[in-house]
Amino acid sequence: MKEKITGSEALMRALKAEGVKTIFGYPGGSIMPVYDALYDYTRGEKKAFDHILVRHEQGATHAAEGYARVSGEVGVALVTSGPGATNTLTGVADAMLDSTPIVVIAGQVPIAALGTDAFQEVDLVGLAQPISKWSYQIRHAEDIAWAVSRAFFIAKSGRPGPVVLDFPKNAQTEKVEFEPTKVDFVRSYVPRPILDEKVLKEAAELINNAQKPLALVGQGVELGNAQEELKAFLEKADIPAGRTMLGLSALPSNHPLNMGMLGMHGNYAPNLKEQQCDVLIAIGMRFSDRVTGSLKTYAKQAKIIHLDIDKSEIDKCVKTDVAVVADCKESLPALTALLNKADHQEWKDSFKELAQQEYERVIEPAIHPTEGPLLMGEVVNAVAEATKGDAVLVTDVGQNQLFATRYFKYHQKRSICTSGGLGTMGYGMPAAIGATFAVDRTVVCFMGDGGFQMNIQELGTIMEQQSPVKMILLNNNYLGNVRQWQDMFWQKRKSFTKMMNPCYEQIAKGYGIPYEVVIDRSTLHAAIEHMLSTEGPFILECAIKEDDDVLPMTPPGMSVDDMMLEINCN
Repeated sequence: MKEKITGSEALMRALKAEGVKTIFGYPGGSIMPVYDALYDYTRGEKKAFDHILVRHEQGATHAAEGYARVSGEVGVALVTSGPGATNTLTGVADAMLDSTPIVVIAGQVPIAALGTDAFQEVDLVGLAQPISKWSYQIRHAEDIAWAVSRAFFIAKSGRPGPVVLDFPKNAQTEKVEFEPTKVDFVRSYVPRPILDEKVLKEAAELINNAQKPLALVGQGVELGNAQEELKAFLEKADIPAGRTMLGLSALPSNHPLNMGMLGMHGNYAPNLKEQQCDVLIAIGMRFSDRVTGSLKTYAKQAKIIHLDIDKSEIDKCVKTDVAVVADCKESLPALTALLNKADHQEWKDSFKELAQQEYERVIEPAIHPTEGPLLMGEVVNAVAEATKGDAVLVTDVGQNQLFATRYFKYHQKRSICTSGGLGTMGYGMPAAIGATFAVDRTVVCFMGDGGFQMNIQELGTIMEQQSPVKMILLNNNYLGNVRQWQDMFWQKRKSFTKMMNPCYEQIAKGYGIPYEVVIDRSTLHAAIEHMLSTEGPFILECAIKEDDDVLPMTPPGMSVDDMMLEINCN
């Protein structure tokens, strides 16, 4: 007769079978049997996991996201029912929009109590269904092995995303004969579409005949681990490339074909050249409104080739001429094999004048100011130079995110972790914690004073774990991005964007985290060196000019052609 174990023990064995190493979580009544089983799996001979006690369940999901984005593995969050479960939903939605593979396991009241408004009962499956790849209630212990394996398969295969498992208490305590299960097939779910040779030839013909090709590189390249395949593709056909915010580290910053960042606050040249290219090749990106601006005028002159693993992205925003629906790890080398060796020097040279305009009018004043208060751009640039492009960049959301992504440097893959689709303030700190458990590299996290305070309680997690997060607080006493829009589009009526901030030095002291403040730029470089040379976590507060604006900018709803290098608010 086979050994019978509790459902909670079965969950531990199922997670171990999936190769889980790190769990971010917060215990509570409805998940207590699981936490009791977890006790033995975090110490002694049975040790299999590191459990990171976060200070809020939203922090657990963002930490799982950070871990997943940087490691390429599935992040795991473990929480209780009711508010514990609902607190994860922002992170679940964030992971869905940014294609981040996480599995959230939440406790639930016993199935006999479902529908009775029991204490901390909530319909998690119903709530999570629209914002996850799959949400499922494990009603009995016999379903645990199958459900966990299926959850991980769905989360990490095809276009990755979040999965939510609702785990009633009865299933946690029931006895079951555990049999490891491996799910690698789900009916009607096709995570790896079959590559169509015909459309490959059509795409190759367009590219081979192009005079002004332009590639748009998205996060799909990182998710597909196709960074080397991308370089081979671009280099053979001599195609200049712009990168989306989430795809920034898919191509090294110093690669000669890298023309900069796409999007509302991206670089001037690649954005304007979208409107001049004759063939536009989108690779693992979704034509976000922040990239395209007004769709009425976007790239109307170009033939559009779209490479994506998710068929639902094809023609969703931009009508394509050739759609290559496949994993880019497979489609890029297959397409490259059909390409002629090309030379587009004249076309590439045409980017230089626009890039020089941006450098002289925007970049140089932003990173090398000679007077006045500190600027965000110069702080980011100084940190980028000090870390030599080898650090992992994590950002919160707002101006700190836009300046950081613009001026940081990326030499290694999977080096950027930021909230793109949902734009979640409070994402940065917990995501950075997760990143430190994923890689043995310097992790720098840029935050504004608004986002810093949205999940400030995670300083407790950093304190307990001594997570070596280098936190750069860009403090301008404003909700800076909203303030910029109010100045530009709302007659400078700064409605509730001014921040009364606490003494961050005292907060750092309370958590026992080393701290330094920079007010004058003469001390900036020394302070950064101090931060980077200090073992463990560090908070570097920088007193930033209050009305520092992010440029260039395509005004919302306007054409990419309308991108501005300066702001006139009069």
